[in-house]
Amino acid sequence: MINKDNYVPWSSRLLCYAKSKPNGKLIYNSITKGPYVRRMILEPRDRDRDVLVVETFHEQTDEELTEKEVKQMEADDQAIQTILMGLPEDICAAIDICETAQEIWLHVQQMMKGSDIGIQEKKAKLFNEWERFTSTNGESIESYYHCFSKLMNDFKRNKHFPEKIASNLKFLNNLQP
Repeated sequence: MINKDNYVPWSSRLLCYAKSKPNGKLIYNSITKGPYVRRMILEPRDRDRDVLVVETFHEQTDEELTEKEVKQMEADDQAIQTILMGLPEDICAAIDICETAQEIWLHVQQMMKGSDIGIQEKKAKLFNEWERFTSTNGESIESYYHCFSKLMNDFKRNKHFPEKIASNLKFLNNLQP
């Protein structure tokens, strides 16, 4: 389940899961780009009228939808369900006003990632962990590498991957068990 500390890996896993489902690309697009929006269809003019009538439009009806558009609308519904499956009840209650998967996605993102201040705090926490990172007496190289890889993945997921750390990673990848 999602919480403030695991939003980034949760969101990554959820998008991967969405892509793996039937119609995965459509579900993914619904989450990241928004739902299908029905087109406005130009109504044919009545040529027998003496008075020129301004063109009129109507919203695309179910009968006017193409097979591809129907699939996208179904994927829009699946996208909402995919996101809701990964949310606890308290967050579902907070996003109850959202109507599309993209709205839910963005609302949850804002709730979990927080403001720029929260992001800066997370970045500072990661750098603090980096500065304190060390092995313990008797720790195996496998255990050390596992802890290091976890820290590096946190940096990557949060997009805080400075060059200094990248060069150390190249060195330690050569030590990989």
